[in-house]
Amino acid sequence: MLLFPGISSGGYVITSLTITFSILVIVMFIMRLDYSRLQLLNCYILSTGTLLFIHLKVERHRTLVFAYVAGGLAGDLPKIPYVDWRRIDAPDGILDGIDAIVVDLHSDHDDRWESAIAKWVLTGIPVYDARSAREQLTGRVEINHLYENTLGSLNPNNVLLKIKSVLDFFISLCLIIIFMPVMIVVAIAIKMDSPGPAIFRQKRMGFRAQVFTVYKFRTMRVATENEDAEALRKSAMTQDDDVRITKFGRIFRRTRLDELPQLFNILKGDMSLIGPRPEALSLSQWYEKQIPFYHYRHIIKPGLTGWAQVSQGHVTDVTDVREKLNLDFYYVKNYSVWLDILIILRTAAIMVTGAGAR
Repeated sequence: MLLFPGISSGGYVITSLTITFSILVIVMFIMRLDYSRLQLLNCYILSTGTLLFIHLKVERHRTLVFAYVAGGLAGDLPKIPYVDWRRIDAPDGILDGIDAIVVDLHSDHDDRWESAIAKWVLTGIPVYDARSAREQLTGRVEINHLYENTLGSLNPNNVLLKIKSVLDFFISLCLIIIFMPVMIVVAIAIKMDSPGPAIFRQKRMGFRAQVFTVYKFRTMRVATENEDAEALRKSAMTQDDDVRITKFGRIFRRTRLDELPQLFNILKGDMSLIGPRPEALSLSQWYEKQIPFYHYRHIIKPGLTGWAQVSQGHVTDVTDVREKLNLDFYYVKNYSVWLDILIILRTAAIMVTGAGAR
């Protein structure tokens, strides 16, 4: 089973090496050991390239082969792509070349099937519950019920969240210092491109449903204020071909440069580097009426980037928002340092390529 969906196993090679070299640099810095930055960088690039090449050669054209026992939630599993699904019709069926078996463990199975499942486990064949398998393969948690996370609680791990808040503060402070020249240039470009302020301020729904003011670089023409709630909601829905987007604004949105002022929101504690997208107040209130459990996404701080943002991008339609909510719930349920690192790597790829930009 994939540790996280949406990434090939080769992605873990890059992640593991990046973490290893980062720890190495930190240790050498703390111990004040002499080292060549150029040689270290070359070593990292060479190691990553070599291991990726070997990995791709070994894994080339290999597809996961999962067997499944029909019944319950397992019946719809063959609809999930990128897996060779094979149905087991009898408890004594042949399982040659099978990577894992998926069963709805909450469904009623007769004694023969129960015995067969126990035998598969004892022989070393991985057996996964259908619900867990679906979540891990799709990166979505269905929202028919408020599921518990992996620790058996509806609340995320408070210890990890506190550590994350401290890291958010120091990382955002460093990033503000690093990107300050870029932010000054962007602000000047916006003022030259169209009349209006360089910074866009908007009320958004935040941590534990508390309203806060988000900061972004303005990428659209200044509009007159609307008192009508429906008009406010529609104006908050930005489309890719929105005529309100300015010339420079389109570039800043594609490269995510318009998000840089949100580093100050992170510094203030309103946001995190990684978490669900903070929606405009008018949109959030409307979604809460349309989608059950929508407000549960506010159990953690909204983020500059997140699992839903890198997996789906910006959406406004209720159907798409429901899918995005499934992605947000997956992040809440499976929150870990590894998942955050994966999101950071995918965000960096989006910033470089522009793919997935809204």
